[in-house]
Amino acid sequence: MLFEVLKSKIHMAKVTEANKEYDGSITIGENLARQADMSLHEKVLVGNIKNGKRFETYVIYGKEGEICVNGAAANLASVGDRLIIMSFVCTEDRNLAPTIIKVDKENKIIK
Repeated sequence: MLFEVLKSKIHMAKVTEANKEYDGSITIGENLARQADMSLHEKVLVGNIKNGKRFETYVIYGKEGEICVNGAAANLASVGDRLIIMSFVCTEDRNLAPTIIKVDKENKIIK
């Protein structure tokens, strides 16, 4: 039997831009996304800590420190909001240990 479990999470990412004119997605600094084991075009669930809204989108890579909510989802987040960005995987391993990355206010990984 397959279970859908948390694969990875970026905790407390700060929105640096919201771009309604872009086709869609969330732009995440490439190094941060890779460290969080999030692939280009991978589906993610995003939770906005400030307003409680959640949305699904996909990852595109951006510049260091960048977290940009694009397209229609830009209506659900504002610059400065803090986000939890989560990816999931289907696996038989119920005990899969997720990669959890915490970031500071500049979206730099907290070691």
